Amino acid sequence: MKTAAPCYHHLDVELSPDRIGQVKRVLAAHLRSWDLEMLVEPFCQCLDALLHGIDAHAADKNATIEMWWNGQHLITAVQDSERDIRPHYAPAGCLARIAALSNGWGCCATGTGGKIIWFSQRARAGDHALLAPTAPAPSLRETRPLPRALPLTADATARERETVTAGRHQEAMAPA
Repeated sequence: MKTAAPCYHHLDVELSPDRIGQVKRVLAAHLRSWDLEMLVEPFCQCLDALLHGIDAHAADKNATIEMWWNGQHLITAVQDSERDIRPHYAPAGCLARIAALSNGWGCCATGTGGKIIWFSQRARAGDHALLAPTAPAPSLRETRPLPRALPLTADATARERETVTAGRHQEAMAPA
């Protein structure tokens, strides 16, 4: 990946069986433009399962899809207007497939009576730009020598004690 810069994409779509393929191609193209080729296949499999589930069970076929890339994780959230999550939990439902193909997933209800199902995929260590700063290169400048440490004499130690005691006395006497 060229950069670890955060990326975001939002898509509102009305689902139909032939439109699901188009949506996957459009979003896969965004992943490729973000240099996330290695995440396209698992992303498309998760998205395919989720969109087919919504198309099969939702009365309202409108969905909102959002993708975030934060430099380490691709997070995809799909919102629809059906609150019922049971068809997705069925043995042949999409959540089992999403759980197997992603690094994390979840769902929650929205305030408008719908639900959001999200899944996350982490880029493999060798496939993305390092987010940790690299060590600075050695400088060719001349450095200044460290000051020599002078040995403390009994007289110098006594003067330091007097200075510290005087400083404390002035702090105590200062008006608040």
